[in-house]
Parts: sequence; structure tokens; C-alpha cells
Amino acid sequence: MNIANWLKQTAQRTPEAPALVYGTEVVADYQTFFARASGLASSLKQMGIGPGDRVALFMKNHPNYLIALYGIWMAGAATVPVNAKLHPKEAAFILENSGSVLCFVSGGMEADLSAATEIKLVNSDNATFAAMTTAKPCEIARQETDDLAWLFYTSGTTGKPKGVMITHGMLLATSIGYPADVDAVTSDDAALYAAPMSHGAGLYAMIHVRMGARHICPVSGGFDPTEVMQLATHAGNLSMFMAPTMVRRFTDAAKAADDRVAGMKTIVYGGGPMYVADIIEAVDWFGPKFVQIYGQGECPMAITSLSRAEVADRSHPRWKTRLASVGSAQSLVEVQIGDENGKPLGIDVAGEIMVRGLPVMPGYWQNPEATANSLKDGWLLTGDVGILDAEGYLTLQDRSKDVIISGGTNIYPREVEEVLLTHPLISEVSVVGRPSDEWGEDVVAFFVAANGGEFNPAELDQLCREQIARFKRPKAYYPLSELPKNNYGKVLKTELRAQLTKES
Repeated sequence: MNIANWLKQTAQRTPEAPALVYGTEVVADYQTFFARASGLASSLKQMGIGPGDRVALFMKNHPNYLIALYGIWMAGAATVPVNAKLHPKEAAFILENSGSVLCFVSGGMEADLSAATEIKLVNSDNATFAAMTTAKPCEIARQETDDLAWLFYTSGTTGKPKGVMITHGMLLATSIGYPADVDAVTSDDAALYAAPMSHGAGLYAMIHVRMGARHICPVSGGFDPTEVMQLATHAGNLSMFMAPTMVRRFTDAAKAADDRVAGMKTIVYGGGPMYVADIIEAVDWFGPKFVQIYGQGECPMAITSLSRAEVADRSHPRWKTRLASVGSAQSLVEVQIGDENGKPLGIDVAGEIMVRGLPVMPGYWQNPEATANSLKDGWLLTGDVGILDAEGYLTLQDRSKDVIISGGTNIYPREVEEVLLTHPLISEVSVVGRPSDEWGEDVVAFFVAANGGEFNPAELDQLCREQIARFKRPKAYYPLSELPKNNYGKVLKTELRAQLTKES
């Protein structure tokens, strides 16, 4: 089933219900939302775009994002959401690798992207996009549950992004699992998109469309705690996704304003480690409004969850241990801990987290080797290390592949290292995460200068500006005479992190 049918059904059931909201202004009810998305689908079909094609979204959070998303699906094509924070060269790689035939972009972003790719671009903020949405509505293209719906690019240890194939069936499963394992949704609710819609926050749109809820995009286009408080007060019954660092900032801002944010219904948090002290403080201030989830692009938002009651519970004898976990398996998956060969391990034994079920990907886009390494006998090998206790609660022990999580966004060191190594005066480099109260982790780089030379680290910063997104640039550079290595020549990043700990 094409998941876009949910929009059609809601538009038939409650046509005049408010659907798309920009700040505090309702810009479309459900019948208008459906008509514009369907018109866009007609325009795409007239361009020869349909089943089997990919259409990219390089857009900031805006109501037009959802119109484009559903229009692409109605035409039978798959969407390729690209993080709007990426450097144009990084975005261009994704467009080329995915074979996208068209890309919708936010105003002001098309010039730099057009210099990096020959793929046709359409500004989603101008009259051309508006005209596309006013075409005569069309029938929704038939899709099977295993047809590609969403091609999500996540970086890997090689530094090159991999396309996770998310099917219509996966989106249906994740969406149906949300009210079962995360939070009930009604037509009185509102979903706020302050985190990128190209990632987890956008994946929660489907269930809110199905239930006829409101979809609010902040005018700022991102996360501003004061703006969120104001929108929650205005809208009421507001739900949203936050990375742990966003929860910390939101708590600080709300306490400073002496605002308990009564209009906030639910904050789903995940995407990085949450400090127990921070979530305790947040619950003490806001009340029982928090639900934790753990997932990956390969099993989007759907591996484990820690319920609202469990996050707020202080009576259970092991409540603090539970609060330090990421909860227990969601309804549509099985979770186990395995050894290096995928053999199941016992209770309270650390190993690789493995998951299987309806929300798990069928594989990576045109990458059979990566697929074979990640899927074994139906199980997804997450690459994360964790422990399952006797009650089924999963506690993360470590993140493999040295991924850095800054502000809830994954940053893979190899991407940054490869850019820095193009500098002629760099002979070796290693990028790690440095603990940060504001962002969770900051990117920092240790480097060895060629032939013992010296130069201004500002040159490295400029190099990164030209090649990668701003949020991936190192916040600090540490010169070393040599990088610490083991007997096999592998850089010991644990020792580099230990040096940062000593400094702090």
C-alpha cells in the first residue's frame, strides 16, 4: 500500500480540519493539503516522473516539505530527503548516487547546489512550485509494501554515505508502532518539526497525518527554545522530537522563563546518549511528558522505547537503572545481543545489538557488500554495543564505528579526516568527539604535521568550509608529534579521548 493513501483518507474524513501550520498561521486544511500534494503528483507525472524514480528534497523545515513529500509518493516515486545543513558538494553526491531525477530546494539554496550538480532543481518557495501544486489532481499510484518510499543517506566507516532503503511497509510499521509503543495520537494533537524533517522528526509525520493532527513548522526553521514555548502555548497538545542536547537547552530556557509549558503534550527524545541527571531535572520541571526511543536509519525510530510512565517513575526499586537504559523492544521487532558471529549471548552480557522485524530495512541502495555486512539471517547488526537485562531493558554501552553525535546529528570521523588529509602539510589525522555540555559532543581533530612543519589551523578550518557542512567542522585542532597506535598500526582513539578527559 502507498502510504500517501493515509492523506487521502484523512482529507475525505475531515476535509476542513487544520493540517499545515507555519508558526501560528494555518496555511492549509486537509482537503487543501491533499489537493496541493495531488496536483504536484500530476505535475511530476507530466514530467515523466513516476514509479521507480527518485526525487530529492534539499529543503529546510516548511509546510511545503510535506506537500512535496506526499506529492512524490502520490506519483509513485521515492523521496530522497537530504539534510539541509549539508554542504552542496555533499548533497550533490547523494543526488548523483541515488539517481535522483529532480530535487526540490528551499529558496536561497539552489545557486550553490546547481554549481555542484546538473540535476534539475525546483525552488519550493517560488511560483513554479506553487503552479505545480495547482495542477489537476491525479489518482495515487499503486505501491506495494516492499516498494521503495524513502531513501535515507547515512554515513559509514568509509566516509561515503550509504542509502538506507526504507519501504512503504517500513513506514507503515513504524507509524503503527508509534501509538502502540510511544504515544497515542488524536486529531486534537499537533506535531512540531523543530528537528530536521529529513530525519527522525519527519518520519513521525505519517501517523499524525493518519490521525488528522496539525503539522507545525516554526518560522525560525529550527530549534529555538523560546519559540517552541510560545508555539506550545498557542497550539496546545504539542508533541515533538528532541535530541538530548535539545532537551537540556529547552529545560534551561523554560526554567529561566519560569514556564512549565503546559501546552506541551509529549517530547520524544533519542538520537544520542541522555544523561540521567538531565532527564530527571526535565521531568521534575515539566512533569511526565517524556518518552525515549532508540532506533537507526536501518530500523527507523523503532528498536526500543522507554514509556512516559517509565521515564517518570521514581517508585520502582530499579528506576534509575531503567532510566539509564533505552527501554525495551518495541512491538514490531525482536532484539537480542550477539557475539562477533551473531550468536545470541546471555543476560547482562555485553555484545552487538541485533534487531529483526517489520521496520528493518531490506538493504542499502546499490551496495550489496554493505548490505551483506549488516544483515545476517534476517537480523540487522546495528554496530552498537549493549546489554539486555532479565526484564528486557536495553542499555547502550558504546557506539561502534566511532560515530560522533553532536546536537543529535551523527558525524562520522572518516568524512572529516579525509578532507583534512588533502592538506599538503598534514601527514596523519584522527577525529574524535569531545564532551560538550551544549551539544553532547564537539568534533575535534588531532593531527601530525608533515616533516614537523608548522602552520595556522585556520587553514584547516577553511579547507573544511569548502568541502563539508559547517556542523562537521572541528571545534579544535591538537598538534601531535605522532598519533598513538597499537601494534597493528591502528590509531588508538580511546587514548585521544583520554587526553581530552584529562584536559577537562
